[in-house]
Amino acid sequence: MSASTIACAMTWRDHRRLPLLALLLGAALAACKPAATDPAATAAETPPVEVSTATVEAATVPRLFDLPGRLTSTRVAEVRAQVSGIIRERAFEEGSLVRKDDVLFRIDPAVYKAEVDARAAALARAEATRVQALRQSERTETLLERQAASTAQHDIATATLRQAEADVASAKAQLDRARIDLDYATVRAPIAGRIGRALVTEGALVGQGEATKLAVIQQVDPIYADFNASASDFSLLTDRGHTEGSEVRLVHPDGSLHPDAGTLLFSDVSVDPGTGQVSLRGAFANPRLSLLPGTYVRIRLARGVLPGAVIVPAQAIQRSSAGEAQAFVVGADRTLALRPLRTGALTEAGWIVEEGLKAGETVVVEGFQRIQPGMAVSPLPWKGARTAAASRQP
Repeated sequence: MSASTIACAMTWRDHRRLPLLALLLGAALAACKPAATDPAATAAETPPVEVSTATVEAATVPRLFDLPGRLTSTRVAEVRAQVSGIIRERAFEEGSLVRKDDVLFRIDPAVYKAEVDARAAALARAEATRVQALRQSERTETLLERQAASTAQHDIATATLRQAEADVASAKAQLDRARIDLDYATVRAPIAGRIGRALVTEGALVGQGEATKLAVIQQVDPIYADFNASASDFSLLTDRGHTEGSEVRLVHPDGSLHPDAGTLLFSDVSVDPGTGQVSLRGAFANPRLSLLPGTYVRIRLARGVLPGAVIVPAQAIQRSSAGEAQAFVVGADRTLALRPLRTGALTEAGWIVEEGLKAGETVVVEGFQRIQPGMAVSPLPWKGARTAAASRQP
């Protein structure tokens, strides 16, 4: 009902209904006003979100090869019991660093001490027999010169002396063997490195018919990285001046670089017929023991340069729930589009984008918490500085 209609009706309706008419008039007038909570009106009044952006650049960067590999220990030693007996003591802390010849376990030495004493007594008896045989041989030789003894008696005395000397040598060898067994009752570290958990406890019987494994020591400083390259990539590496001793970098699973560069030690002399790959090995210093054997890593080798590479700052790359790279691109009308990308290596200049962007486009670098695809934004120049010395394409 319009306001004019209500006014005309007042001429014939009862004035007692004036409050009701006033209420209807107010409702009609209110309906003519725009709704304060209209989403379109609210969006029109909201200013665009400010985001930091950077322009995608074309640059000349080193040509990088990222190859999959795993870390392995430089040396691995299985500590085993070389004599049988009961473990009396574990003398190391599990997971600690040990030096070569550090005491690790002590086996009950009582039996081996007794054996040493018995062998020492046997040696003393053999020495006494040798001395007696020597004197008998000397007397027989004197009597032979005086023709008071026969040649046969002299030969017998000489043979007895040689037999006594052989018995002495045998007794010495058996004593040495008994001392070695006694020394084996104290199990020592064969190499320096980090020792793992103890595989036996005090009171365990070890070495009974087999060399029981007691623990494992791994030397991880330096540490090896074994990785593979396809035959085609290996040929390219060779063409680019691949030589042993060149620098390699280690890339962690999160994409970060290990701070210390490594050295390429060698490459295999043949291609694996099953995989079509060539095995290579690098060595990395590991003084802080932050690199652990068995870790999956990527090894990065630089060979030559890659001109015209599309580079974006590392902060501009986002990851989807599936781990795929993507970036917010600012269009000409300042609206956002979330675009999937195919990235290459992470250089000091930023990510190399192999597919999905071209030079000159604008990407969001900061302010992701407040944006979503299709939203209008107010782009501001990114104040962050690139850290790489990548030369821009003219």
